[in-house]
Amino acid sequence: MELVLTEEAGMLKDAAKGFLSDSAPVSQLRKLRDEKSADGFDRKTWAAMAEMGWTGVLVPEEHGGVAMGHVAAGVVAEEMGRTLTASPFLSTAIMGANALSRFGSDAQKGEWLPKIAAGEAIFAVGTDEGRKHNPVSVTTKAERSGNGFKLNGEKSFVAEGHVADMILVSARTAGSESEEEGVTLFLVPREAAGVTVERQFMVDSRNSARVKLDNVELNADAVLGEVDGGYKSLEAVLDSGRAGLSAEMSGSAQECLERTVDYLKERKQFGEIIGTYQGLQHRAAHLYSEIELGKSIVLKTLQTLDMAPDHAAMMVSAAKSKMGQVAQLAAQESIQMHGGIGMTDEYDIGFFIKRVRVAEALFGDSNYHTDKFARLRKY
Repeated sequence: MELVLTEEAGMLKDAAKGFLSDSAPVSQLRKLRDEKSADGFDRKTWAAMAEMGWTGVLVPEEHGGVAMGHVAAGVVAEEMGRTLTASPFLSTAIMGANALSRFGSDAQKGEWLPKIAAGEAIFAVGTDEGRKHNPVSVTTKAERSGNGFKLNGEKSFVAEGHVADMILVSARTAGSESEEEGVTLFLVPREAAGVTVERQFMVDSRNSARVKLDNVELNADAVLGEVDGGYKSLEAVLDSGRAGLSAEMSGSAQECLERTVDYLKERKQFGEIIGTYQGLQHRAAHLYSEIELGKSIVLKTLQTLDMAPDHAAMMVSAAKSKMGQVAQLAAQESIQMHGGIGMTDEYDIGFFIKRVRVAEALFGDSNYHTDKFARLRKY
């Protein structure tokens, strides 16, 4: 398949760019940070996204969505990366919708997918328990209790956890701590008895939370997929999020380069435009080529998720690893080429390096995915 956007995806990209530039610029994130927003995102903007169909981009049409696929979701995520839009798009419209569409029961799909498509429900995914991403290391326990299960454990770095209506939680129903077999996925209402959610303020001014589960009683209908066989489903859900993050970082990297080139064209030093200095031109050219490589990998990954989702893991890791490196390079070079002014809060460029650092680490950093890619290739 050619590494170019379809006409439909191109139109979506243009629409997303126009809307986000006007309604959710970087200044909106700055305002949310300065005002210490209780939600951490603008609900009016989120509602407008729902009206445009973005929240239903991965939701089947029979459940009120538009079913445009991961390429379309990636196009939106990329433009969000350009404006650093704070929203539950990744956790809900991508990961939540993907989890329910692929692995949910008919009842779960019928109840939640229409709400996601309408922008009326927010999902979060709770998988990590330690400092580093390691989804197979599950110590949260789910023990049989009556007609259902009783959950005990703790999840960290749960994006959108404190505003979520439903949290997808991995818990161990069998096996030992680091075994793939024995992991089960549960849909846990945030307001359920025994659930404690502690909001964490991240360096990128985005939402994260620590979720504690203390004897949380759930019936059997809360299981997403198969009991003891949820790890592969979890990886598929995470891969959709990793691809979305890769697309977002691609947008951030592109925006960093464009802002920096504009700065190089206007900033004078010793009476000369600094963009005329060959050393800076070389650095900008190198960054451009790296970004273009990253864009190609991301688009191929999104296409693979649409065409052959069960065979996308290797491409996802390639994209997350490469784009994590490229986005960090873009943010760092932007700070360097802006000089001392780039370190000040007055300039928006500093917001990009903070977000890129978090996005690169979320659901596995470059080192994690380089190692995973090698293992999948049986190196």
